[in-house]
Amino acid sequence: MEQLIGLIIKGGFYSVIAITVILVIFVLPQAIRILREYERGVIFRLGKLQGAKGPGLIFLIPVVDKMVKMDLRVVTIDVPKQEIMTRDNVPATVDAVIYFRVVDPNAAVVKVENFWKATSLIGQTTLRSVLGQSALDELLSQRDVINQKLQEIIDKQTEPWGIKVTAVEVKEVSLPDSMKRAMAKQAEAERERRAKVVNAEGEFQAAEKMVQAAGLIAKEPIALQLRYLQTMREMASEHNTTTFLPLPIDLFSAFLKK
Repeated sequence: MEQLIGLIIKGGFYSVIAITVILVIFVLPQAIRILREYERGVIFRLGKLQGAKGPGLIFLIPVVDKMVKMDLRVVTIDVPKQEIMTRDNVPATVDAVIYFRVVDPNAAVVKVENFWKATSLIGQTTLRSVLGQSALDELLSQRDVINQKLQEIIDKQTEPWGIKVTAVEVKEVSLPDSMKRAMAKQAEAERERRAKVVNAEGEFQAAEKMVQAAGLIAKEPIALQLRYLQTMREMASEHNTTTFLPLPIDLFSAFLKK
């Protein structure tokens, strides 16, 4: 009899150990969660939202509580290439990248099914809409203004979902080959126009200097004779086989007065 009771007690002891091991292996991992500094856990108890917890050690009621883990770091989404028509009827292909982060984990889980996909789709439609209202010159030269406008529009639409769009960058604008050739011709014509303007300004300034020099020579006739002698010297140094006989310029003064 004593042996039987001992066996029963011994068997019960092993049963308790077995149950404890099962609880440790299967139940404890579901009850304890550890979240990193940039993570939050949105808790649902019997389907009802309890709120976001973390970071650190989180205790859950097994089977009753369910947790959805959310990452609060800034992430990026590549917006696929979009075919657009600019305001001045120029076809182009553009793509962009969106930088955003989750600021309200509860709203990101409850108010939208897939915030990644929703943000990407809004980025695509907004990209086509905004760039379609811009001229080609604005798209190429005012990229910062367009990026700021895209960021404000997308952020306003994703705000109810607990998503903060920090930046939107248009990466590449691809134009047809015919448009590239036309732009190259336009740039070449613009460079030629600037060269002609610079040349004309140089001739105008030279003419002004010549008028000033003529006025100075008219006031001081001796300056013309000095210039005459300097010119004769330069001609003699360049053509050594030629002999020059300078004549006094005074001989021509009577003809110049007439």
